[in-house]
Amino acid sequence: MTFEATHARWAGVSLRTRLVTIIAVLLGAGLMLAGAATATLLRGTLVGQVDDKLQAEAGYQAKAVLYGQSIGEYAPSDYYVRWQFPGLEKAFLSRAAIAQYGEPSVPDIGADEAAAASGVPFTTHSSLTGSRWRAVAYPQSNVLGQQGSVVVALPLLDVDRTVRQVTLAIVLTGLGIVLIGVVVGGWAVQRSLRPLREIETTAAAIADGDLSRRVPPAPESTEVGRLSAALNGMLTQIEQAFEARTASEARMRRFVADASHELRTPLATIRGYAELYRMGALSEQAQVDDTMRRVEESATRMGGLVEDLLALARLDERRALRTDPVDLTVLAGDAISDLHALDPGRPTRLVPLTVDGGIGPCVVTGDEARLRQVVANLVGNVVQHTPPGTPVELAVGTHEGAGVLEVRDHGPGIDPAHAARVFERFYRVDASRTRESGGAGLGMAIVAAIVQAHDGTVDLSATEGGGTTVRVRVPLALAAQEQSTSGPGGS
Repeated sequence: MTFEATHARWAGVSLRTRLVTIIAVLLGAGLMLAGAATATLLRGTLVGQVDDKLQAEAGYQAKAVLYGQSIGEYAPSDYYVRWQFPGLEKAFLSRAAIAQYGEPSVPDIGADEAAAASGVPFTTHSSLTGSRWRAVAYPQSNVLGQQGSVVVALPLLDVDRTVRQVTLAIVLTGLGIVLIGVVVGGWAVQRSLRPLREIETTAAAIADGDLSRRVPPAPESTEVGRLSAALNGMLTQIEQAFEARTASEARMRRFVADASHELRTPLATIRGYAELYRMGALSEQAQVDDTMRRVEESATRMGGLVEDLLALARLDERRALRTDPVDLTVLAGDAISDLHALDPGRPTRLVPLTVDGGIGPCVVTGDEARLRQVVANLVGNVVQHTPPGTPVELAVGTHEGAGVLEVRDHGPGIDPAHAARVFERFYRVDASRTRESGGAGLGMAIVAAIVQAHDGTVDLSATEGGGTTVRVRVPLALAAQEQSTSGPGGS
């Protein structure tokens, strides 16, 4: 099997199987190394003990030869002893040892070879298959002055048997340890991977459309805990994004439907009068003049609606606005003048924001044309939706780092059920109003969009004594903000 095929198969194996396999391989490799080291050390120790016995016994045998004593008199039963001199060679090994271990295959070693060996032990074969001997040779002189050698050997069969038994025990123990490691490791890995399976289950539920599902939390000191926290944060953002998109799509559908509905009426009016003219139903000049007037009014209304829609579209695009210093007091004063022109009989006045405050410059940062449009829309709503002669007040001042402009009327007020929706597009408080008298319901929506584009807020509340107050807050210009926080003049 090629490396690519092996890598492909390994890549298709589950993480649990991979981890258990790695645990088994590491345990097996570690036990093999430990077993090999143990067997080698044991063999070296046992053979070293045999070598010590050989070297000690060789000295005894050499001394016996030197004094002309019998070799067999001092030779232990398992020892092989060979005395070799020129013209003379004698060897001793008990029959019991021969039957159990066989005879060692020791080559002829003269005095020179024995002297060169210097008593270094060596291993030799045996006449019995599977048996080996450990031997040592020393040069020696006999009582006649002849130079020869003495060879002493011990069987290694017991050493080999012990090493094999220990090795077998290590192998069997290692296999048991690997098996236990695989079972325990598999259980531990399965338990450790349980949070990942929970994440997988959660992801599958989310893929099926349940965006409210969350991954079970875990301690953030662990990798799974940090992953769970990150995924839950991401899922929250995704859910919010989906909710925002759904709400945006709903608003867009409602906006398109309302815009189509609003545009349909003036277009139908223009088309109807055009058909009357084409059919010759307008025979008198007065009828033609009245028809042209109505067509012009419908076209004007449609043009205003289109302008409002374009203004909202530009604001929705978050285009950058001008950031010039704008004095809200000046805008309020100009609005008072415009209100006098629209309704000369209506009582109007410019007042400070608080009773103990004064009227002075209130400079904010923004687009003057847009802020004028805000004030004009608010004043226009007062004229349109309150009875003639209803008093109106415009209050200007600063509060908590923001310039504040309030338009207060003392008319019938707005039902609290409608107060929260007056800033929605195409929303009318009084649904019974005609489009000619009640407008398209975009004025307050434009006010809210412009104020929001200035990082400000707009809200609606009841006027003390009856009526409605619309409160607009826009951040002060930097210089004005420093002045309002460092000295008197703010309200």
